[in-house]
Order: sequence, then C-alpha cells, then structure tokens
Amino acid sequence: MTGPEIPDSHPRYESLLTRHRIEAGVDRGLTSRQGLIAQGRGEAFDYLLGEETIPSADNAERAAAAHLLRADHAVLSVNGNVAALVPDEIVTLATATGADIEVNLFNRTDERIERIIAHLEEHGAEDVKGATADGRIPGLDHERAKVDADGIGAADVVLVPLEDGDRAEALAAMGTTEVVVDLNPMSRSAQSAAVPIIDNLIRAVPNMTEHARELAGADEATLSSIVDGFDREATLAAAEERIRDL
Repeated sequence: MTGPEIPDSHPRYESLLTRHRIEAGVDRGLTSRQGLIAQGRGEAFDYLLGEETIPSADNAERAAAAHLLRADHAVLSVNGNVAALVPDEIVTLATATGADIEVNLFNRTDERIERIIAHLEEHGAEDVKGATADGRIPGLDHERAKVDADGIGAADVVLVPLEDGDRAEALAAMGTTEVVVDLNPMSRSAQSAAVPIIDNLIRAVPNMTEHARELAGADEATLSSIVDGFDREATLAAAEERIRDL
C-alpha cells in the first residue's frame, strides 16, 4: 500500500505512510477509531526513540524469535491496528516460526473479527483463529478475554503486539510466555512481558522474521541459550535511557 501523494523522499515518509494505513484500516472496518489514538501515542514514543531499532530492541527480537521457534504452540495475536499495519509481515512471521494467528479485539464484534480474518487471508494467511471464542482468559471482564480454546487458550508462547496492559498482565498470570511489542517501556504491557520489544511494529515484525530464518536450523541448546541469556530488565532500562537522553 502506498500513501496518497507521499513521495518516498519525504523525511517523514514512513510515519505518514503508517498513518495512512491506519486510516485505511478504519475505513475498511478493521481498526477501531480508538486505534487512531493508540497509533498517535506510539508514534510519539517512536520519535523519542529516534525512529530506529535500538540494539536492545534487536536483541529482544532475536530472543522473541527463539521463543517462537522452540515453543510447543506459539500464537501471534492480531488486533485491528496490527491487521492494518503489517498483514503481510505477520503472515510471513507465522510461516517462518510455525505459529498460529488469532484475531483478538477489545472492541469486538463478529463482523470485525470476520473482516480481519478475511483481510489476513487476502494476504496469504490460512486457518486464522479467533472466531470460535470458546475459551476465556481468567481475570478479564471485557471482550479481549474471549479466545479460541485451541489457540491463545492453549498457547505456551504468545506474541501480543500493541497490547492492552490488563490482558498482558492476565496472560502472564496464566503462565503464558508473552512477547510484547510496545513503544512505551513503562507501559504495563512491556513491564509484564517475558520479552518486551521496545520498537515500532513495522520494524519489529520483519526483524523477528529475519532472526527466525537465521535460527531456523538451530538446535534446542542454542535456542535455550538465547532465551536464557535475555535480560528483560536491561532491555527496558536501555529503552528508557534512550528516551530520556534524546
């Protein structure tokens, strides 16, 4: 997708293109209007991070790839913003790691779920979960508690990009290993994640795929070494330091 009348030489090209994708997502019924606010908040933090993948984030993306590859049952959770911004990239990551894809929404309607599933299928996804909603995440009273029992409900590793903090906390309480993509290192989502990736989603997902492909032939010992060597506190501290020092 290309933005209207946005030359790629524009210094804010990627930012403007991302905004256009979110707008188009709202127009197509994929993204809620609240998603526009969430996008703007994230963009502000990305600006403070220098709009680049800092070394600690790349290290987290490598650890995330290792988690996904060695998981018994990994799931990539997709909401409206994720579907609008990186549908191709999510499908590619799922293929590279063998993970399932499941749609999960705060502002959930059956129609939105079906639209997002169809949108992902247009981009090559198969067997997308989320419509059955025959399981629940304990401790949540809103629509994001609804999950597929054989999807997120049974997963040992879940990628939850652009996440609500309360669901992130609830998944962590279930014992699920969470990989969170969040540009705010101080958010509840990042603070509760086993692997907090403080990076823009449009960079983070392709980076995870690149690492997954690099590690595709790695043995269990190598993957475990990467997972065990990851320091989540140092990752959060490095991102906060970058924001404060910019």
